[in-house]
Amino acid sequence: MEAAPFFSDVAEGPGDVSAHWLRAEDGLRLRIATWPGGRKGTVLLFPGRTEFVEKYARTAAALLARGYSTVAVDWRGQGLADRVTANRRTGHVGSFDDYQKDAAALVDALAGLPVAPPYHLLGHSMGGAIGLRFLLQGGPVKSAAFSAPMWGIELNAAARTAARLLPAAAVALGQGAKPVIGGSGDTCLVASTRFEDNNLTHDRDTYAYMQRQVLSYPDLALGAPSYQWLRLALSECAQIVAAPAPDLPALTFLGDQETIVAAAPVHARMANWPRGELLTLPGAKHEILMETPEIRDKVLDQITALFDAQG
Repeated sequence: MEAAPFFSDVAEGPGDVSAHWLRAEDGLRLRIATWPGGRKGTVLLFPGRTEFVEKYARTAAALLARGYSTVAVDWRGQGLADRVTANRRTGHVGSFDDYQKDAAALVDALAGLPVAPPYHLLGHSMGGAIGLRFLLQGGPVKSAAFSAPMWGIELNAAARTAARLLPAAAVALGQGAKPVIGGSGDTCLVASTRFEDNNLTHDRDTYAYMQRQVLSYPDLALGAPSYQWLRLALSECAQIVAAPAPDLPALTFLGDQETIVAAAPVHARMANWPRGELLTLPGAKHEILMETPEIRDKVLDQITALFDAQG
């Protein structure tokens, strides 16, 4: 594997980290970061939409302190992975199945990395949707944890109607790669939103950390999703919530101040997961792994206790 850039100055994670380029089966270039040294196993960390590996360096440090190595990935279309639209700031994908090609490339790379099984999944937001499909297709992990998984997208009544009609029309008219109405393919919300107005975290230090990353390295930033991404995402969410539950233990965390992913599909999915448990977190917004220290430490303790029990 060829070495890839990694921006340690804004990552603030363990010093022993390496980044590599991978190729998915269709030739797109992806980036992974590896934080080795865990004696208990390895966490496969599936980030959310707009995210990149540096954002999870602090999480990797917390997991390492609890005994786990971490491998994280830049999905196609974000981070330093190949972007798939002319405007690199628009979040776009050809098919949601393409993300499984990225996950497969990560799994294929594990044998050449300084990490060891057992493997466990940790998926946040869109990474929770990709991760659930990964489990449904037999991903080689012993257990899974989800942070605010995107098993539905929070939309008001008018937006739900528009989401049923506009993406299909845009795709039919050859405009599927355009950013959704009301969004800008150029504007990164974290970079342009004040802490007081954010819907991600209550932790001011963590929010500043996220802002420093995209302001220092604008190539990491991503803007609004495309019409095609929204159309595909809504379809994928409906399918994975309705599918039979994977036969492995899982913990899912959802903040009671969540406004980005829809809560009802998360409750429905976990109610039909025999070996799964849903925990609602008072006072938490969307970025549960980047909430206040009290919340994130408790969550990481519970996640690694699950992983410990399967290791």
